[in-house]
Amino acid sequence: MSTFDHSGLIQNINEGLVTFRKAQPEAMAGFGQLARAAMAEGAISAKHKELMALAIGITQHCSGCIGFHVKALHKLNCTRAELEEMLAVCVYMGGGPALMYAAETIAAWENLQPV
Repeated sequence: MSTFDHSGLIQNINEGLVTFRKAQPEAMAGFGQLARAAMAEGAISAKHKELMALAIGITQHCSGCIGFHVKALHKLNCTRAELEEMLAVCVYMGGGPALMYAAETIAAWENLQPV
């Protein structure tokens, strides 16, 4: 089982971006606005958009993305079955490297479960 600490990674990323947010407030506000607009409920549900974002994070080999989007999927009541079907598509499209990040994603799913 993976010992990767996604909760700690999320915290470290947030802390690491504090000075960047202060140095580039307009850019970061723009990024935040883009994220809110892109992920808003619409013709595609917020949950499905998060699944897509996680799939992209997995195939782009982004551990931070895995942590943030798994956490969001828990809040959106995503099921493990939905997660696993998305992971199968990631492995289909991304091969062995995506399989390694799929394993990381499953560990993050279990470790970031709300209490």
